Amino acid sequence: MTHFRGTYTVLITPFTADGSAVDVAALERLVEWQITEGIHGLIPLGSTGEFLSMTREERQLVTETVIRTANGRVPVLIGTGAEWTRDCVELSLEAQSMGADGVMIIPPFYSCPNEDELFAHYRAVGEAIDIPIMIYNNPATANVDLIPSTVARLAQIDTVNYIKESTLEVTRVRDIIELCGERMNVFAGILGYESFWLGACGWIAVTSNLLPKLSAQMFEAAVDRGNRDEALAIYKKILPIVRAVGGPHYVAASKAGLDMLGLAVGDPRAPRLPLALPQQHALRAALKELQVIGSLRG
Repeated sequence: MTHFRGTYTVLITPFTADGSAVDVAALERLVEWQITEGIHGLIPLGSTGEFLSMTREERQLVTETVIRTANGRVPVLIGTGAEWTRDCVELSLEAQSMGADGVMIIPPFYSCPNEDELFAHYRAVGEAIDIPIMIYNNPATANVDLIPSTVARLAQIDTVNYIKESTLEVTRVRDIIELCGERMNVFAGILGYESFWLGACGWIAVTSNLLPKLSAQMFEAAVDRGNRDEALAIYKKILPIVRAVGGPHYVAASKAGLDMLGLAVGDPRAPRLPLALPQQHALRAALKELQVIGSLRG
């Protein structure tokens, strides 16, 4: 089974200028640039990818485009979260059939399932597919908190091997590893730098939509070389962007930032709005400081 590690970008989904369709050419260019810059993996159709604001056909198009463009050079995990277990199973089977290396699944986000229901949900998917499942803990958006003891139970499902842990409680990394041992590999969803020192094997980053090279280099410095000074220096360098894309406007900020870099990816779909002007000015200043404005033009 493939072992996932490193910095993975949870990709935005480019839309045409009028927002009516996926911009396939822009998505291909974004994937190619991410890989060229040294990113370790890609995850389309996560929260940052606006999966809830897309049709089933558009999700299929994004899946096909990213897998085809990556062409096996880096792992591609597809976000297949759904409220109805049947839909989640079907989306996961479809991702597997299209060549995905794994799937990332947020819990059902409206029904607020209890632990028994969560286990049944993930087990249904695990029994249907052969590729690894990354469970996605983001209680701020899913209204469900996969606490470490629940994660340990879910780790009993053979294909549930990874978790994206997106809380601000970095000790979750420590506790999950202690309870699950080798049955669960932890990716940070927010606190990448901090989580590496507690045993996280990766970081699923929004920031790397804009800074893939530096985001990948921070992981390599911290985990591959164990060089705290080097990793911390990179972290401090990218921290303004981490903050800019880390709040409630993470989709709008990521898309605005890519436009500043020179890749037009359209606005977020409603009800999200484009990034407000004061935030645009702050983001542009931070990107200018890093000398990346316009680096994707041409």
